[in-house]
Amino acid sequence: MTAPTNGRPRAVIVISSHVVRGSVGNRAAVFALETLGFPVWAVPTVVLPWHPGHGPATRIVPDAEQFSALLADLERAPWLGEVGAVLSGYLGNAAQADAVGSLVKAVRARNPDAVYICDPVMGDKGGLYVAPELAVALRDRLMPLADIATPNRYELAWMVGTPLDDIQSVIAAALDAGPATMLVTSAPAMMSGGIGNLLLTGSEVLLSEHRVIERPPNGLGDLTAAVFLARRLDGQPDAKALQSTTATVFEILARTAKRGADELTLETDAQSLSNPMAMVHLRHLSRPNNDRRA
Repeated sequence: MTAPTNGRPRAVIVISSHVVRGSVGNRAAVFALETLGFPVWAVPTVVLPWHPGHGPATRIVPDAEQFSALLADLERAPWLGEVGAVLSGYLGNAAQADAVGSLVKAVRARNPDAVYICDPVMGDKGGLYVAPELAVALRDRLMPLADIATPNRYELAWMVGTPLDDIQSVIAAALDAGPATMLVTSAPAMMSGGIGNLLLTGSEVLLSEHRVIERPPNGLGDLTAAVFLARRLDGQPDAKALQSTTATVFEILARTAKRGADELTLETDAQSLSNPMAMVHLRHLSRPNNDRRA
């Protein structure tokens, strides 16, 4: 059995896609978490030879009954007490959401301090790239269970049903749509030529910004969710966790782009996970006067 650090369980259950080639889904999240010292139980929701953005390919989705049975096995596993967090990302179909939710509840029953972070992977600037019923399942079944959610701006816009063209509209939408802690990626930046990660908690609104890098490879959202979870599990304050996560992801992105690689070069830039050197700008923003969380 894995020994918890300081008496707290360290294992993380990561539920997301698996690609044979590339650094997206579980390939990104598992690598990051294990590099940062967290044992991972990895559950594939779909198996692909590569990210669909590289072209059509075989898609293997576990049978719904078998997937539910696998997660039910984990619910009654004798080692469940090792688990301190669950991270869910890309799902293969809407039916998987109920099994994920049931596992989250089982982990919390065993460890009331466990954290569930939901990355509602459903779309991007061009709109939804999953079936509408899967997007609805993420919004209605898993988001309400989450302690932390990490949608991108466009996923959040779909969930609230309105475009989010400026930082104030993103803040308002996050306050309405999500759990107490919401990290919105691809947020509008206040610096020229930039892009941001917006973090809302029960007491703060924080924006961490960096310059835009055109045509980024896939997997940045998966990496951001995993690194932010690791920072939180290590007890970092919100501002430090956000700034450090943003610096890590930007540094890996920038180095990947410089190499001209079509996938994040995590294996080459593993040191950036622990000790990022990139400079990113952190802003403390005002909370809306009608914020019910304040």
